[in-house]
Amino acid sequence: MSEFSRRNVLRGGLAVTAAGAAVPALGAGPAAAGTPWPPPPGPAKVGRGDPRHASLAERGYNRRFVGAPEHVWVVGTTAHVVRAVQEAVDGGRRVTVRSGGHGFEGFVADPAVEVVIDTSAMTGVYHDPARRAFAVEPGALLGDVYRRLYLGWGVTVPAGWCPTVGAGGHVAGGGFGPLSRLMGLAVDHLEAVEVVVVGRDGRARAVVASRDGANRDLWWAHTGGGAGTFGIVTRYWFRTPGARGDDPAGLLPAPPPTVLSFSVEWDWAKLDATSFARLVRNHGAWAERNGGPDSPYTRLYSELQLNRRPLGSVGMIGQVAAGADAERLLDGHLEAVNEGVPVRPVRRLRRQPWLAAALAGSPGDPGPVYRLKVKSGYLRRRLTDAQIGVLHHHLTRTDYDHPGGSLSLYTFGGKVNTVAPDATAAPHRDTVLKLFYINGWEDPKDDAKHIGWLRELYRDLYADTGGVPAAGDGAFINYPDVDLADPALNKGASWQRLYFRDNYARLQQVKARWDPRNVFHHALSVRPAA
Repeated sequence: MSEFSRRNVLRGGLAVTAAGAAVPALGAGPAAAGTPWPPPPGPAKVGRGDPRHASLAERGYNRRFVGAPEHVWVVGTTAHVVRAVQEAVDGGRRVTVRSGGHGFEGFVADPAVEVVIDTSAMTGVYHDPARRAFAVEPGALLGDVYRRLYLGWGVTVPAGWCPTVGAGGHVAGGGFGPLSRLMGLAVDHLEAVEVVVVGRDGRARAVVASRDGANRDLWWAHTGGGAGTFGIVTRYWFRTPGARGDDPAGLLPAPPPTVLSFSVEWDWAKLDATSFARLVRNHGAWAERNGGPDSPYTRLYSELQLNRRPLGSVGMIGQVAAGADAERLLDGHLEAVNEGVPVRPVRRLRRQPWLAAALAGSPGDPGPVYRLKVKSGYLRRRLTDAQIGVLHHHLTRTDYDHPGGSLSLYTFGGKVNTVAPDATAAPHRDTVLKLFYINGWEDPKDDAKHIGWLRELYRDLYADTGGVPAAGDGAFINYPDVDLADPALNKGASWQRLYFRDNYARLQQVKARWDPRNVFHHALSVRPAA
């Protein structure tokens, strides 16, 4: 599961509170300066008879999907990855990769996958003076990235809210978090990427692709084209465009010294259809007014959590970047959202050092204990009144008593919207809200019922556009949903259009060049150009 989307999972319910380079010899450290410490382990090839196999095969967030690969490679260096990929290709084995393990769909656990390359031991985060950038390996969890960058140099990358997400898949999908309205997406600071690819000759090799140098097309594909589709990332390098000099403290943005974290709750029992609609309409109108980079509210990020009524409350969580006026900004946000709503919300505030808040993550993430189904959407304008009515119906309907389903609306835009839609592969640069739909449960016997409820909500909400978001709004590849590729469920824009807009044809060209044999693929991976 990517980004900061596992929110407030509660017992009895789930509420959502985002030319080839030289390769070192096997076992050697990275080719770049700034060697990580401790030295990397491995490689270890773990087969089905090994007691470690079950732990590695089950290391996913969504309990609906548990893989059974022939073996799992635990790798520690780029050379290990090259070796593992080459062996899989030579043996005709279907291969894939796992970093943090937070994927929502069963791409890694696909029964067709025979070899999994596990990069969880590749956790280096260090300054690379040769590139004037910070290197981050794919297995590094976001919490470790934040800690090491901040304690070492006082800088950060504006990535996700969940500290246990791995950098590998998170960055490739764009990378979005509480600071993105202020600083942009994580990929807006991506300087270069190292990827293990397989050529037409069937040979695996490591390639370095950079923003302003060699193999720029492969770099571009990793700025929102999604993971598991072009090769296996073994290292990212981050440096903010325009950063000058060699001082590491000036190569990435500094986070705020403190943040004001907040949570707000409205009692569902006191909200009727009219007041619910007013609340959702107000939040969307605020996002429209403050979705641009010049808004004084780029320092404020919030998520409106529209939970099913049996859960008992509608919530909102978020953060305001430090400043003497932080509470005033929050007051203004809450006043606008609650205007005309005859329910006084309960709010809780906590001012924290930024790093403490970053390592704590979003409230209530319980770990990989639920069976999940998720969907996503972007909005350039708020939900219509008709859509809000549909939403109220599905959140309050009495023929379905499970409390776990929800829709969260994340404030988006700000600095994100200053980047051209084709400057990176992440095209949604005119968006004011990101939508995250989720349902969670525990009993496999209930899969059809709970997946069905979420599908019905999504279908009815987008009834005017074929049961899926409008093509101009789109969906988020790091919240993958294979339903979008099912013509029985998607009668609107293609999944390629929803995830990538006009960038898909270019992504296909990159795929054809760097993975011509389609070694790396899954249900929503980019297809090679014909």
